[in-house]
Formats: sequence, structure tokens, C-alpha cells
Amino acid sequence: MTEDMSIQSVSQLTDQLRRMVERHFPFVWVRGEVGDLSRPASGHLYFTLKDAGAQLRCVWFRQQQRQRGAFDPLTGEVFATPPPAPEELVCEGTELICAGHVGIYAPRGQYQLVVELAQAAGRGGLAQAFEERKRRLAALGYFAQERKRRLPWNPARVALLTSPHGAAIHDFWRLAAGRGQAAHIRLFPVPVQGEGAAPAIVRALAVANAQAAAPDGPQVIVLVRGGGSLEDLWAFNEQEVAEAIFHSRLPVLAGIGHEVDVTLADLTADVRAATPSHAAQLLWPSRQELLQRLDEAELSLGRVMRRNGERLALRLEHLMRILRVNTPQRQVERLETTRQRRAEDLRRALRNYLDDRDVRVKALAQALQAVWHPARLSLREAEHAAWDARLRAALPRFLVRQGQARTALARRLHAAGRQLVAGAEERQARLALRLTAHDPLGPLQRGYALVQAAGGELLHSVGQAHCGQDLSIRLQDGALGVTVCQIHPRPPEPAEGEGGS
Repeated sequence: MTEDMSIQSVSQLTDQLRRMVERHFPFVWVRGEVGDLSRPASGHLYFTLKDAGAQLRCVWFRQQQRQRGAFDPLTGEVFATPPPAPEELVCEGTELICAGHVGIYAPRGQYQLVVELAQAAGRGGLAQAFEERKRRLAALGYFAQERKRRLPWNPARVALLTSPHGAAIHDFWRLAAGRGQAAHIRLFPVPVQGEGAAPAIVRALAVANAQAAAPDGPQVIVLVRGGGSLEDLWAFNEQEVAEAIFHSRLPVLAGIGHEVDVTLADLTADVRAATPSHAAQLLWPSRQELLQRLDEAELSLGRVMRRNGERLALRLEHLMRILRVNTPQRQVERLETTRQRRAEDLRRALRNYLDDRDVRVKALAQALQAVWHPARLSLREAEHAAWDARLRAALPRFLVRQGQARTALARRLHAAGRQLVAGAEERQARLALRLTAHDPLGPLQRGYALVQAAGGELLHSVGQAHCGQDLSIRLQDGALGVTVCQIHPRPPEPAEGEGGS
């Protein structure tokens, strides 16, 4: 090493580079999309401006965040209303036009843009893509609340999809260790950012759903990741991930990023947790809560057992009183009393029945004696002889009248039969005449003929025939086969009032 070669310290080299950069870029205009926004308590704003190929760290110090007046210092445009404040202007995904000088932050050895002025240029590409996908999936019903399922309470088997190296898995396991009843958590390691993250998440969701049918398969799928920028969380905004969550047979719990981070996976999942730790809290109750429920159940069981014991004691006492009242001796005494009362009732009823029979027999004997008295019998015989004589005298007259009536009825029946037959013969003659008049073959006997086409249909007009057509002419005693050679239509008759005098 030669003596004239100087060795610089890191600070010296950085200071030289800083002066060089600040000299060549004293004031620049940069356009890009805001990302990695940070708002510390100092009031300064730290963010990144990026495009498809690069990113630039930016700082906007609080003293430079001047409230704009009624005009824009960049363009001179006069505003009808004041523009938004800096904390409202700089948001994740917003595209900004920033003006300032480029410098180097020595403690980190990185160059940055010290912002002096900023103006909104519209939403960034990622934010626009997120909003477009969000609207499309919402129209397809991916975010509808009525399709979302409830999580199983205190599940015993959980499929956990996350990176095995991130902070999210440690937060989730730390909370899960003190909650629930020692659930079995099966880890499905997947990358949570980068180009291959979305396909890996989709494959893990498919494998977890396939294992659900097994006896030891998972009951719920948990998808967690720590916080990050919109770019870091973009894998969870891919449409294929949202579709896999939407078609999942198992309920999906998503705990992605912090509470302010919202992804399409969060919106599509059945339940969204604010953080990975919150996801564990939603899945399992705390052990203290379970112990408290156990104590409450034990106290409730004791109260129920005491009430049942008291109720059974009262029931036993009641049965003992009934047993003392209904001893066999008391029962025999009551039955004997009832037997004696019923026997006395039976004897009384028998005496009353016999007394009634005696009275009725005496009354019947007196009535029979009155009916069969000799004088009454003689009177009955005389009445019987008179009725017999009257019947013998009336019988011949009755038979004569019956014969006369039968003869008259026979004469009326013969007359009605002759009239009925005459009427039927007359109707038959009229019908025969009508049938003869309507016979289609009758006119053939008077020289007329029937003209039929080859199919058998009758021709009524010359318009139904054409030259060269074969026809059949049916006469009285047979038929003639002819071929049409000429057709002579009848000229139309002149209308009334037309023609010569």
C-alpha cells in the first residue's frame, strides 16, 4: 500500500457522497405511489414513493408541512376550497407528485427525498387493482354475510396456514397455549409474501379441505400473517386466494396484518380477526373462563341435586301418610262396611220388587177375569158371526168389481198398444222417405253421375281438375275411367242491371 493512498472512514465517504448528491439534485420533482407509510409521534411523515421498477425513501418533516393557502405553489392554481392537510394527503396507495431535494441519511447510509411540497396525482396501481377486484368479488357475492358460517366453539383440530418463520405464528401459538382444551394445531407452512405465495396458499387450502373428511381432520382453517405494507400483503389480495377461501368446505378464520389492514382474504373469510392473536382468542375461550364455567356447572348440579332430594323427601312423606291411612286392616274394615251397606240395599230392593210383582199379578188377574166373563164371551161370539156374514155377502160383489176393472184395463192396454204401433210405423215411413231423399246414389238412377279423383274425393268444380288428370265417373250400374283433355269453365253470370236490353 502506498503512502499517498488515503483511507477514508465511512462517515467521510458518506459526507462526500451527500454533498455531491445535494449539489447535483438541489430540487427535483418525483411521481410515485405511496407505500410503507409511517406516522411517528414527532409529526414527521416517512414513506416510500415507488413505481413498477424502483422505490425511493421519502421524509416530510413537520416544519415543512405548511398549510397551503388559497393557491397551489407548484402550479399557481387558485383553489375554491383549501386542499387536504398533509396527514390526509399522504395515504397508502395514493399517487403523489413530490418536490424537494435529494440527500443521504448518514446513519443508515441511504439516499432519500426530503419533501417540501406534495400534490395528489390519483390512486396508485395496486390500490386501483385492489378496489377493482373488491367491486368484482362483491358483485359475485363473495363478501355476503348470509353465506358466512359460524366458527366451531372450542375446536379440537385446527389447520394453521402461515409462515413458520414469521412473528404471526408465535403470537398465535402463545395465545393458543393458554386457551381452550389442548387443541391439535396442524401447521401448513406457506410463504405469506412474494411471487409464489398466492399459489402456495391455494394449494394449502385444498389440502386442508381434503383432510377434513378424515376422523382426525381439521374442523376450521386459520390463515394468519403479521402486518406489512400493501405490497407485503398483496398475496392475500389475489383473486385465486379469495376464490379458494370462498369455495372452502371448512369455515375459514383470517387474521392478516393489523386491524387497519384489510385484504380480500379478510373480506371473503367466514370470520375476520384483527390480528393473529385475536384469531386465537376467537377460536378458543380462556382457560379461566372454562374453569369458571366448570365451577358454575358444579354449583348448578349441586343445586339441582338438593332440589331433587327435597322433592323426593316430600314425596316420601306424602306416600307414608297415604300408607298409614291405607293399611290392610283399614282397607278390610272399609270393604266390610261397604259389603254390609250393599247387602242391605239388595235386600230392600228385593222386597220392593216382590211387592210390585204381587200388585201387578193381582191387577192382571182382575183384568183377565173381566175379559173372560161369560156374558162378554157371548157378546164377542155374536159380533164375530155378524162380521163373518157381512164378509161372505161382500166377497162376490168385490170379485165382480175386480173382474170388470181388469177387463176395462185390458181394453185400454190393447188400444194404447195399437196407437203406439201405428205411430211407430208412421215415423218409420217418414224416416224411410227422408233416407231415400238423402241417398247420394239416388240421383244416379235419374242419369246423374259422380266424378271422383284418384284419391276418392268428389269433384264439385272444374277448378279442382287439370288436363291429363285421371278421373272416375260413377254411374248407376258401374264406373268409367277417363282422362281430362279439356276444361271449359262456365262464364260468370252478369250482375243484376248489366247486359243489353
